[in-house]
Amino acid sequence: MSFKIVALVKYVPDATGDRHFADDLTVDRDDVDGLLSELDEYAVEQALQIAEGRRQGGDDAEVTVLTVGPEDAKDALRKALSMGADKAVHVEDDDLHGTDAIGTSLVLAKAIEKAGYDVVISGMASTDGTMGIVPALVAERLGVPQVTLLSEIAVEDGKVTGRRDGDAASEQLEASLPAVVSVTDQSGEARYPSFKGIMAAKKKPVESWDLSDLDIEAEEVGLEGAYTKVESADARPARTAGTIVKDEGEGGKQLAAFLAGQKFI
Repeated sequence: MSFKIVALVKYVPDATGDRHFADDLTVDRDDVDGLLSELDEYAVEQALQIAEGRRQGGDDAEVTVLTVGPEDAKDALRKALSMGADKAVHVEDDDLHGTDAIGTSLVLAKAIEKAGYDVVISGMASTDGTMGIVPALVAERLGVPQVTLLSEIAVEDGKVTGRRDGDAASEQLEASLPAVVSVTDQSGEARYPSFKGIMAAKKKPVESWDLSDLDIEAEEVGLEGAYTKVESADARPARTAGTIVKDEGEGGKQLAAFLAGQKFI
């Protein structure tokens, strides 16, 4: 039986683009380019390394990349497939528009159960929402252990082990499989897709599921089912000219007074 690894990925607006809200106060994705969340590339990399290690040991291993998002989210899946993942699952449904982290965790958990898994790997957070709570929510819904924010990971002998680095100490963590894992950007540099990988990705299977495939009602997700939503938003004010301090003998005092007024000192 194949060892099944599911890597969670997200299609996010390019952080270098001009991002803003639509009329319903959800992120306007039409006017900005999207891409695979950079932090999720580390999850794909670790999934691939685990699969490669098991294959070297004589086991069969399979990496499925899973995303929830609009039609363009397939671009994120293709990037992950070109890195070396075996297949992909895309959950797309018009009723998902406006879904928050809690609703997203429901969709992911249902899709993960449908796909089958031994271990689920995600990035530490998405680069758009940056909440970092989805892995824990998914683990709770699946009823399995969670081992989050790992900068080092290994899967063997029916368990996952890893190191979590904090400000004051490093922790060695362990959980039995199946489990949900999130990895940080310190877990290892993600590989670049090769030309061969890019061409091969075009032939790899991408399954498309909607809410009915996962037995989820529209009222459980989207803006209607969201527990959190944006109530109001204002455009960032234009940058103003800075304060110029002319040193005519009192420059130091003026600078100190300015810094104190801004509560920098």
